Amino acid sequence: MTNTQQLIRAVTEADSPTKMVTAVQKLAAAKDTAAIPTLIAVFGYNNPPAAVAAVAGLTELGEVAVPQLLAQIDDYNYGARAYSIRALAAIADPRALDLLLAAATTDFAPSVRRAAAKGLGNISWHQLDISERHTAQKRALSGLLAISQDSDWSIRYAAVVGLQALAKVPDLHDPIRARFEEMLATDDEKAVRARVQLAQTEASNDVSLVRQSLP
Repeated sequence: MTNTQQLIRAVTEADSPTKMVTAVQKLAAAKDTAAIPTLIAVFGYNNPPAAVAAVAGLTELGEVAVPQLLAQIDDYNYGARAYSIRALAAIADPRALDLLLAAATTDFAPSVRRAAAKGLGNISWHQLDISERHTAQKRALSGLLAISQDSDWSIRYAAVVGLQALAKVPDLHDPIRARFEEMLATDDEKAVRARVQLAQTEASNDVSLVRQSLP
């Protein structure tokens, strides 16, 4: 039995929440692709600290974990699905775009929608060729603009986070800025308006840093 197999066995045989967390942390630290199915399975164990450790482990593994994450999305357990979305959002692989869009706009679980919304802004667009990139970015923008009008303030808040990240794409800056101005004027939730103001401030700081770096 290999070391990874022993670590996997420790996860499956853990008989307490604390032992489960420790076992998952050790398995994640191994950074072995053979651990991917077990780390994904942890999302359904109703042990949040263990699930967070599994997300971290899958994120460290990166792109190699994406196919299995996409294939093993849990359609029945929204908590497990939210952790899968968090992992995909953190990895930021463009192959997750369709899933993130669908989750952000149509999933019934707010936790899933929030995770997906935040992930839409952080996709690694450079992995796509130019024509695919522009189309994908516009799709992400359209989805985020739509959910920035959601009746759930927490979804709108997550949309702002996603839009702030997406605003780093020069071609998308103007429509995002216009939407932020509209939200400041019309959104009735103080937390959302405050998050918009933070996004605007940080965007302004980013622009200033770019200007200072120019010769």
